[in-house]
Amino acid sequence: MESKIVLPTFGPVEWGILYFVLASAIVALLYGLFLVRYVLRVNVDNQKMLEVASAIEEGAMAYLRRQFNTMIWFIIALMVILFFVYQQVYKGDIRLPLGIAIAFLMGVFASYGAGFVGMWLAVKANVRTAYTALTRSFSDSLKVSFRAGAVSGMFTLGFGLLGATIIFMIFREEAMKVLVGFGFGAALAALFMRVGGGIYTKAADVGADLVGKVEKGIPEDDPRNAATIADNVGDNVGDCAGMTADVFESYEVTLVAAIILAAATLLDQSFVAKYGDNATSFALKLIMFPLILRAIGVFSSMIGIWSVRMRENESDPMRGITRGYLLSGFLSIVGFAIVIWLYLIDPATGKPDFRFLIPPSIGIILAVVTMWLTDYFTHPDKKPATEVSYSSKTGPATVILTGMGVGMESSVWGILAIAGTIISAILVFPENLSLAAYSIALTGLGLLTTTGYILAMDTYGPITDNAHGIFEMSGVKEERASRVLDRMDAIGNTTKALTKGLAIATAVIAAISLFRSFIDEARLFELGIQINLPDVFVGLLIGGAVPCSQLLL
Repeated sequence: MESKIVLPTFGPVEWGILYFVLASAIVALLYGLFLVRYVLRVNVDNQKMLEVASAIEEGAMAYLRRQFNTMIWFIIALMVILFFVYQQVYKGDIRLPLGIAIAFLMGVFASYGAGFVGMWLAVKANVRTAYTALTRSFSDSLKVSFRAGAVSGMFTLGFGLLGATIIFMIFREEAMKVLVGFGFGAALAALFMRVGGGIYTKAADVGADLVGKVEKGIPEDDPRNAATIADNVGDNVGDCAGMTADVFESYEVTLVAAIILAAATLLDQSFVAKYGDNATSFALKLIMFPLILRAIGVFSSMIGIWSVRMRENESDPMRGITRGYLLSGFLSIVGFAIVIWLYLIDPATGKPDFRFLIPPSIGIILAVVTMWLTDYFTHPDKKPATEVSYSSKTGPATVILTGMGVGMESSVWGILAIAGTIISAILVFPENLSLAAYSIALTGLGLLTTTGYILAMDTYGPITDNAHGIFEMSGVKEERASRVLDRMDAIGNTTKALTKGLAIATAVIAAISLFRSFIDEARLFELGIQINLPDVFVGLLIGGAVPCSQLLL
């Protein structure tokens, strides 16, 4: 579909928006560097802790180097293939095939770079988190770990917006065709880093548990178990670098989907008939709107990240993290409303069209619902986790069955939340199929508006997990610090699960947003079940959840 569309000519307003988005990308990167400095300023005066942390860092960096050396050959091959394939699509114009190939390379390096920087600081921050828990307060330890985790989020925002904006500035009205390559590059990096890192993580984790807890009956992070280093390395390469690349890919794909669907409104006769001579200018506003939403997310994420702290009478870090996310989401919605009021004026009425506020707000609400569901099903103090814990007293069979039951039940509620989001987005524009598809894409944009904060929650998990391991393996005996790190480690599992849930929800929304483009391009609109139709796709989701839903009866 994107190959048939040429965007309208950019005017002064559009160029002003692009410069604003470019500035927000630079602000995100600068804020990330500021957080790096904040974390590295913490001095660790414990040689044993530093030795353990150095071993984890060495293993994590060795894995990423080996992964990149393997991945680079696929990158080069696909880059060449893309160039020649798109030469056949855009015959006589070498600029676009070359631009797509280079954008593909940019997407790979941006995704890999965000994951690499985030993991590099994570392995620096784990020992600092442990030492802060030992020498300072619970709240200070939370600040160090969470702000260190935010670095991967801010570099994801910065690299993602920087790449997209540069492509828009260079290719202008044909930028949408080149953006496809950028998103594809991000997806390839995510494939290697998320899948490869995830397999390594689980293999190392299970191996360490089998040797330590099962065969020898020693604690999880006992220094006598050499596999604990591999376990801690796995947390970084899978849940830090891998998840960052995964979310970066979703971040770019939802942006590309929204821009493609906004441009596709010009091919919709009902849209053109409704807005008449103003259809082209209004479609251009819809194309720029996703970029503005992404820029707003930079500033709302920054404020939310800096607000995370614990109150004196609190012992649950999840409360401070939740408050920060709610603040970030609220500020995002306020920013959306201001942009619509000033920019997204309906040419038919001459007034701001606040219907476009609903889809991204629904996306943020979905994120909050996902946070609540994840907190309920994984929090160590809530009923599902305690039930699984109690079931372990009667043997491995009951704990496996109970754990499977809780996991399947949680997936049903997650699917229903995603299905409700898709249907709600459709109902905003029931009179126009193009705008309904665009509305669904906007929910994905809303869901990942606060990507900086979401990845801070994710990377916080491996940082606190490693911090707890470093504390145990270094042989420090301090009861208060041990309890602090144990609590933070437990909550880190909840935040990691939350980010996985948000990544899955975004992938579903991005998929349905792009199905229509794929079906039209492949000419499959008269064959088989039309899963490109949102209501059909929702039925597919609910049908897949039926086996799991039996647990609710």
